[in-house]
Amino acid sequence: MTLSAWDPEDREFWASTGRRIARRNLIFSIFAEHLGFSVWTLWSVVVVALPPALFPYSVDQKFWLVALPNLIGALMRLPYTFAVTRFGGRVWTTMSALLLLIPVSGLIFAVTTQPPYWVVLLCAATAGFGGGNFASSMTNISFFYPEREKGTALGLNAAGGNIGISTMQFFVPLVLAAGLVYGGLMWLPLILAAATCAYLFMNNLAVAKAPFKAQFATVKRAHTWIMSFLYIGTFGSFLGYSAAFPLVLKLQFPQAPVWKVGATAMITLAFTGPLIGSLIRPVGGWLSDKFGGARVTAVCFVLMGLGSYGVVTAVGAKSLPLFLISFWVLFTAAGAGNGSTYRMIPAIFAAKSADLVTAKRESAATLGIAGAIGALGGFYLPRAISDSIKATGGISTAFTWFAVMYGTCLAVTWWCYLRRRVLVERLPSLAHATV
Repeated sequence: MTLSAWDPEDREFWASTGRRIARRNLIFSIFAEHLGFSVWTLWSVVVVALPPALFPYSVDQKFWLVALPNLIGALMRLPYTFAVTRFGGRVWTTMSALLLLIPVSGLIFAVTTQPPYWVVLLCAATAGFGGGNFASSMTNISFFYPEREKGTALGLNAAGGNIGISTMQFFVPLVLAAGLVYGGLMWLPLILAAATCAYLFMNNLAVAKAPFKAQFATVKRAHTWIMSFLYIGTFGSFLGYSAAFPLVLKLQFPQAPVWKVGATAMITLAFTGPLIGSLIRPVGGWLSDKFGGARVTAVCFVLMGLGSYGVVTAVGAKSLPLFLISFWVLFTAAGAGNGSTYRMIPAIFAAKSADLVTAKRESAATLGIAGAIGALGGFYLPRAISDSIKATGGISTAFTWFAVMYGTCLAVTWWCYLRRRVLVERLPSLAHATV
């Protein structure tokens, strides 16, 4: 199951052998990552469905339950990234899938025993294991595909994972109608299936193996930290809004349409946001392959600033249609921006590294580091919204600051990657296409 020779840049090898193997690994990587994202954000739906009589939590306590898994997931992304180069993609995908049994077991325990709040919070925190899956999956798949197709491949891999949020937010309420415990039990067979498929059908790549010292060389690169900051603006926003949207929608517009299932469970429009953002992510990668990652990223930050302004306006006008449209704009731009920023990373290192092997190794490590730091936005955004509600009684202050953040990200993108002097002098090979 370990492939000792792998050169996707060789077009003959790619056409005869490489594409088929890469596609197979991508399919089962998406399956495992999809479950990882679903479990990671599972509490965003469970919190809304908790009976107040059994779980008498304040609004702030509820926001902690949806925010803490994002923080733990962000922290898990660093060891998960380097685990691929240590254990191999096949082995680690199998192991990381099995680790998802911990958070779903924690959920089952929490809703059946009604323990103290701190225990429930600890159970929710373990959902962060699902967040690590994304980093290891993206790092692994980056080794399988040639540079000319990497944007689309990484976009598909990421979208397949991201869409786990929306499918979870749609289907879990249906299951919760039978009882909260089934929100955990439903994942057990799927997790075992993902681990089995990864073990049987995926591959380890010898070229992906690298010592920790060589991988950590990327922390000395300025581009690692620049791209990590930009990823807070794109992926951090997508993750944070995905976690907070169900609760924010319920608090700001309790009259919003819902579809009741059984006595307690209900499906809301909240699942539409993550669905839009997930489906648009590969489009962001594809557009970046065609027009340049930095150009696409800059447009995304402009749209996110406008979306933030739209949310503030909608809340002031108490307009549900404008509120939903503004959030859909935010999710669309964040999703496309996820694809474009991730496409920028391998393109930048391909231009700046001394050789292709170094470029692949350092870009793979940077994908994980940027993914970890970017995911911190998934913790910050829900907490900022909660703090805004506590301080002012509404969410407008938080979204005003989010707009400022997107403006800062736009300025950094232009200064570092779009100025003509930068394109010509610092990243000459990227001046016309990738960045």
